[in-house]
Order: sequence, then structure tokens, then C-alpha cells
Amino acid sequence: MSSNEPQSLHDEVLVVGAGPIGLSAALALHSHGRPVTILESESENRIRPGSRAIFVHQASLRLLEQIRPGLGTEIASHGLIWPTKRTLWKGKNVFIRHYPAPKSGVLPPFSSLPQKEIERYLLDACHAAGISFSWNETVNGVKTTPDGVQITTSSGQRTANYLIAADGARSTVRRSLGITMEGNRSENSYVVVDVAEDPDKPLPLERVFHYEHPAVGARNVLLVPFVGGWRIDLQCFDDDTPEEFSGIEGARRWIAKIMPPAYAERITWVSTYQFLQVIAERFTDQHNRVLLIGEAAHLFAPFGARGMNSGIADAVEAATAIDTALNTNDPNAARTAIEKFEKTRHAAAEYNRTAAGQALAHIKTRSLTMRAKRTIAALLAPYWRNAGRWLDEGPYGPRSGPPGQTLGKY
Repeated sequence: MSSNEPQSLHDEVLVVGAGPIGLSAALALHSHGRPVTILESESENRIRPGSRAIFVHQASLRLLEQIRPGLGTEIASHGLIWPTKRTLWKGKNVFIRHYPAPKSGVLPPFSSLPQKEIERYLLDACHAAGISFSWNETVNGVKTTPDGVQITTSSGQRTANYLIAADGARSTVRRSLGITMEGNRSENSYVVVDVAEDPDKPLPLERVFHYEHPAVGARNVLLVPFVGGWRIDLQCFDDDTPEEFSGIEGARRWIAKIMPPAYAERITWVSTYQFLQVIAERFTDQHNRVLLIGEAAHLFAPFGARGMNSGIADAVEAATAIDTALNTNDPNAARTAIEKFEKTRHAAAEYNRTAAGQALAHIKTRSLTMRAKRTIAALLAPYWRNAGRWLDEGPYGPRSGPPGQTLGKY
């Protein structure tokens, strides 16, 4: 072989993507004693703007604790656990609940902190475990055979027995394999804003949801605290021009109406979305050698914080399936292990998409039936607590998880 020809490397398992899901997958593989290398197209010190995914639910903290003892506890200890949730209807309280402080030594119901901080703890855990990284290595194409995976990257050719694709919504791996996404997109837009906490005048730690906030033209607004700041979501109407509410200047105009005016000068990030509700047609390739997880496999509306949490469950299930497949000399048994992953996590994704869709339908204003239900519940809430609870829980979807799952609610 000429020294100028690209060098071919072989790995037992490769993970593509060093976001929270790819890092979780690598840790899960390591917990099975499997050597793994993570390929990431960006540098280790890349800047990740915005808070992004801010909720690690208890089910995910347990999984992280399982694959790396101490990790779930560490993330929980550094995150924020707000003690109160409140729901208002046209500016009036219809539900409030206070939670006791979490018990010492017990994982809390959730931990709220910016995604970049979550990634930092996961990355530190990977380094401590001795997991290999190949930064600034872009995957350009993937082909599979019954015997393994061939990967073309910016640095040359690689092969692997199995590959886990955690390379996000625009997954090169998924597209290279010709796997399509199926589903739809929300008709209206949402403006998502990060605001830094004012250390001199901090606000009460409450998750607050406003139905038809009177200060912003009866649009729905959600305010959620996390470590160091606040996430504010504004639901635009279908006929709104999102640009009117987005950008730093656009956000300042309405943030000053729903928070103390000083917070309008503390905006750190603004983004506008039309939420996708899509799932990959399948989570594996035709030869059962590539496993899609996280946003490479599914995208949900954010209600209920199902995206990253379901991705962590995907990662753990994928690692278990690959470990089982590598532990057998029976090709049929290996294929069955990967097919079980596909069936289990595809069913979970369908459930999560439906659950997020139910939450989306609850907060939309187009349905006359839903508007009537919400109005009646708001009228009854002062006299019947369950009516207020229904209003409070509606924007987050069902509290139960996918049937038949062994990895928690997501």
C-alpha cells in the first residue's frame, strides 16, 4: 500500500456523534466491557449556543447511574430542581403545587441544567473511562454488508462490526443508508429564549405556564428555570410573523411584558422553531449493522422533554443489543438482538411522538372542542382541583411511559 493512500482502521464498535446521546452510548458500551471510538465532525472545544435540552428526568438519571456509577448523582447534584409549578389562565392562577425537597441519597424527579453542562459531565465520564475520540472527523458515507460497516470519513476509510449513529437530526449516516423520516411539522412557530438570572434580584424558582397570557396578545407562554437562567417559550399564532417576536430586539419587546423589565436586557439566546414530529422508517439498516438513536432516529415536539431522555434510553438499549450480538457466534441470535432493539425503540418513539402530539393538541387554539374543554376547566379550577391539575398537566402529555419498556418512561 502506498503511504499516500488513506489508512483503513477497524473497530469493534463506532459511535458517530459526541452529543449527549453519543456520549451516553459510548458509556453504555464501556459498561459492557466493549472498546469504542466516537467520531465527531467538530472540535472538542466547539461552542454549543443556547440551553437546548435542559431536563434530565429521573428515569435517565437512573440509566446514567447504571452505566457509569456516580454519573446520575453528579448531574443531579449540579442541576436545579424547582420546588413549585404554577399554571395560569388569562393571568389568573388555576393551579399551583409545591414539592418537598428531594431526599438525600435519592435521585430527584429531574435535574435542570443547560445541555452544554450535561455534555460536559458526560464527556468527563468518557475521558475517565478511557473512551477514544476522533475529533474533527466528518463521516461522509456509510455502507453495510452482512459482515460489518464501511465508513468513509474526512481522514480515510474505517470499518467496524457495528456502528451507532447519534449524529443528530441531519444525520449523515441515516441519509447515507437511504432511511427516510416520516411524520409532520407544527403549523405554527415557537420562539425560544434564554435569559440569564439576575443574581441581585433572582426570581422565585417556579415552572410557570400561561394559557393566553394577556400581556402578549393571548399567546401561550412557558417559563422554566434552570441553572443560571430561564427558558421562555412563546407559542405564536398560525398567522403570526415569527420574525416580529424573534431576534434579540423582537424578544426584548415581549420579554419585558412577562418578566421584570431588567430581564429584557439579559437575553443570551433566541431561536425560532416549527416543531417536527417525525420518526425514521426503521432504526437499523438492512443488514442490522447500524443502529440509529436520538435525533438521528426521531424528533418530537419538546412538550414533556422526551427528546434527549428517549435518546438516552435508545443509547442504553443499543449498547445492550450490540453486546449481545458480539457475544454470540450464531448469526441468527445476533440478528435477533439487533431486531429486538429496533422493535422496542421504534415502538417507544411512536409512543413518545403520540404523547408529544397530544400535548401539542392540548395547547393549540384551533380546535373548538379543546378550547371549550380548557375554558370549562378554567372556570371549575377554583372549586375542583382536578380541573386545574388537568390544565397543568395537559401541555406535557401522558405521564405514563411506552408499554412493555424496561428502561423507564421514555
